[in-house]
Amino acid sequence: MPARNRFAELLSEITEWRRDIHAHPELRFEEHRTGAKVAELLTGFGCDEVVTGFGRTGVVGVIHGRVRESGKVIGFRADMDALPIPETTGLPHASTHPGVMHACGHDGHSAMLLGAAKYLAETRNFDGSVVLIFQPAEEGSGGARAMLEDGLMTRWDIQEVYGMHNWPGIPAGQFAVRDGPQMAATAFFELTIKGHGGHAALPHKAVDTTVAAAHVVVALQTIAARNIDPLKAVVVSTCGLRSDSNTFNVIPDEIKMRGTVRYFDPKVQKMVQKRLREIAELTAQAHGAKAQLDYNPRVPPTINDPEAAACAAEVAKAISGDVIRDFDPVMPGEDFSEMLAERPGAYLFIGNGDSADLHNPAYEFNDELIPVGCSWYAEMAERRMPLG
Repeated sequence: MPARNRFAELLSEITEWRRDIHAHPELRFEEHRTGAKVAELLTGFGCDEVVTGFGRTGVVGVIHGRVRESGKVIGFRADMDALPIPETTGLPHASTHPGVMHACGHDGHSAMLLGAAKYLAETRNFDGSVVLIFQPAEEGSGGARAMLEDGLMTRWDIQEVYGMHNWPGIPAGQFAVRDGPQMAATAFFELTIKGHGGHAALPHKAVDTTVAAAHVVVALQTIAARNIDPLKAVVVSTCGLRSDSNTFNVIPDEIKMRGTVRYFDPKVQKMVQKRLREIAELTAQAHGAKAQLDYNPRVPPTINDPEAAACAAEVAKAISGDVIRDFDPVMPGEDFSEMLAERPGAYLFIGNGDSADLHNPAYEFNDELIPVGCSWYAEMAERRMPLG
């Protein structure tokens, strides 16, 4: 069963929604225009319920099947927020908000779920209810937790939940889903290196925070290389440094370093946190400075329920003709993991083809995926909640 003809008919309309969202990107918990557009469309489709401001800036739509004798309720989730990245695509629908762009395809994810919603509201060929979850603030996390704390799962009695993310490098329209861990857990850290500022020409009168910070950055790479079992995956990345000086000849009094940790095993996380603190404090001390660690665990690993993943893969194969089941877990994190921690379900990738990578200023969602992704949602609803 290839992509459904109805979605081929709707492709230009859904693409228009997607490009409109792309042209007006909004950062985490600022998705007011995006949420309003989503709610307006869902209402126009004839959804049985549309709730705005859920999880601060999220939107929830509900579509009841032709009958509800099964009592089943399935949730489908798409993310809506953009990233603080300047866009370089030069496309006609490029971001109109300087320094902000949809560099991860959340515009496409929302558009695909909207397309599926239109179809499901038209046909209602299932026995149960579909809950459409348009989540804010996936980037940096917080959105899934906000929706869960507002009672997402209990208010609508969601029993299973599914999500989808595009993935550059996988052939366009091909799916990939695995049992168990699919994406890593994440943590953010900030290290503050404090010394004694001074004139660059008189370094002996200062405590040079720049030199101390440089040594800390290099030393942190020994955590993965020398402190963690080589068979356990972990990534420690220092992603930015900034100081209280912005000139050529001043040794800064303080430098802040930010980074991220990715892992699967909670024991690994504890060791990384311990070594981050020890290495930073002792390396800074060796240079006459002091270090202070602020460590913030963000989201758990994204773990697919095997039975749900098998069903997701079966539907994916029916639509695209093939599905990748034996790929390795990937180290980016995803706060959909928090929803999967509360309900069984699965998270799968849909290939974006040979595009720029995620979070790259040249990234663009591939609109050819739209009929395939929409068809997957529709088929999942009908297979998991078949009419008698």
